[in-house]
Amino acid sequence: MDAILLTRPAMAISLIFVLSIEFWICAQLVAANTIRHYKFDVKLQNVTRLCHTKSMLTVNGQFPGPPVVAREGDTVLVKVVNHGQSNVSIHWHGIRQLRNGWADGPAYITQCPIQANQSYLYNITITGQRGTLLWHAHISWLRATLYGPIIILPKRNESYPFPKPHKEFTILFGEWWNGDTEAVISQALQTGGGPNVSDAYTFNGLPGPLYNCSAVNDAYKLKVKPGKTYMLRLINVALNDDLFFSIANHTMMVVEADAVYVKPFRTTSLMIAPGQTTNVLIKTKTKPQSTMFLMAIRPYFTGLGTFDNSTAAAILEYRIPSNISTQNFTLSALPQLPSLTDTSFASNFSRRFRSLASSRYPANVPQNVDRQLFFTIGLGTNPCQGNQTCQGLTNSTKFAASVNNVSFAMPTTSLLQAHFSGRSNGVYSTDFPSTPLMKFNYTGTPPNNTMVLNGTTKVFVLPFNTSVELILQDTSILGAESHPLHLHGYNFFVVGQGFGNFDSSNDPANFNLVDPVERNTVAVPSGGWVALRFLADNPGTLELGTENGMDRPRWEAPEPEAASSASRSSKLLMKRRHNICGFV
Repeated sequence: MDAILLTRPAMAISLIFVLSIEFWICAQLVAANTIRHYKFDVKLQNVTRLCHTKSMLTVNGQFPGPPVVAREGDTVLVKVVNHGQSNVSIHWHGIRQLRNGWADGPAYITQCPIQANQSYLYNITITGQRGTLLWHAHISWLRATLYGPIIILPKRNESYPFPKPHKEFTILFGEWWNGDTEAVISQALQTGGGPNVSDAYTFNGLPGPLYNCSAVNDAYKLKVKPGKTYMLRLINVALNDDLFFSIANHTMMVVEADAVYVKPFRTTSLMIAPGQTTNVLIKTKTKPQSTMFLMAIRPYFTGLGTFDNSTAAAILEYRIPSNISTQNFTLSALPQLPSLTDTSFASNFSRRFRSLASSRYPANVPQNVDRQLFFTIGLGTNPCQGNQTCQGLTNSTKFAASVNNVSFAMPTTSLLQAHFSGRSNGVYSTDFPSTPLMKFNYTGTPPNNTMVLNGTTKVFVLPFNTSVELILQDTSILGAESHPLHLHGYNFFVVGQGFGNFDSSNDPANFNLVDPVERNTVAVPSGGWVALRFLADNPGTLELGTENGMDRPRWEAPEPEAASSASRSSKLLMKRRHNICGFV
């Protein structure tokens, strides 16, 4: 299910439903506005987990992939070379990409995929951002193994708005399949059923000691000293699942979300949706009662179908001075996590986030709105083709995700390429509906007809610098569920949320227009709604979508007259280094 947003430069938005990485970012990043070079060799690598060895795509032979580290204001050049047989593209999740849509990465949206034995140079300038983001493949399900962190440090001589940590660690919460993930999604698309669930969750690629054929030695270990403050950069790279996280006998202080500082608050557990990042501070104990404390993740589940209901664990290990006896120390018990279906915790936790809204880090939430959009999100059905037997709601239907009952059709030509070439006819249409085509009791009794519209690629056009209010409404057509949605090329402010149907007459009176959290990814509440505001100031074809690639609307944002030179240079750039697909 996709919607695409174009702002008068074309912009598309689509709704798209870890070996150990542990590094201390040191003083090697010294120059201001530095150009930093990275090379990503996408190639097959044998990796073993849970007593299963498989050949899978990796970046530089690493699973998870390498970190991209820079400072605010830097330019980052990443040359991606595809040594595999599958088409590839890399999305720089959360990077604004101001007037730089060619570098965003979604295949067939802002670029044609990188074909086998071909390469592509991503040119990224980091403007006005600092914190934790992520990169991942953005075609099919390749992001199950192709992912890694983006660490953006503050400008030189600028500090964090909280006490400087003794050390920083990055933890990616991911998944492991014993089988080939491309076969998993291929089977799901063919049969119309839900994809097979993962065999384990992971910390930095490692399942940990709670799974069969995976021991303590196979666990990620975060080594700390007593009485110190550490910052954990937490990233959810799972394909579909919101995850709960906790550390036994330790309290966390949340200080950042999606590379935006927030008003600090303490918690013993947190929830993080796919594509979201959360930075937390932990203060280690001066006199710990154990040398090893378990950290754990488990899913938050809503909706229909099966899911991986397992728990993965990693270890927070204290480095105890040699003069202190550790003979009686033992491994801690698992931390207490919210239950698998704890919607109350999920909702209350998300409401705790607030922007700093300070003079240094203001919350520039639009106070007035030029354009109001209402998007319903849910799961419907499509008929099977011919005499095929399917695995949807019945054996004659397939499951299909949709926005406003429109299911996105992936084009074979890059939408941004088509826009800048002036050849969009036959590639996409600009009639994506701003409100549902059929109104009903969205979270109540579902309609009898569950079929969705598909077969065309639709985008929604926004004039440049439009102030937008977007209501995302969950539906219970085939069961209410949480939907993680990411807006490419933008941050937005989460000004309100609630359960049931959005009430346009009464709910806006409770919107937070003072210090709402600013994010790039949000989880639409199961059986509820969320209200977003943003300024359409980034021309191009970008997408609003679930990160699993299943739901998408796209937006096109056309350029103002002042951007004409940038438009011409973008066209030249396309001719010089862009893979052309769909037409010549």
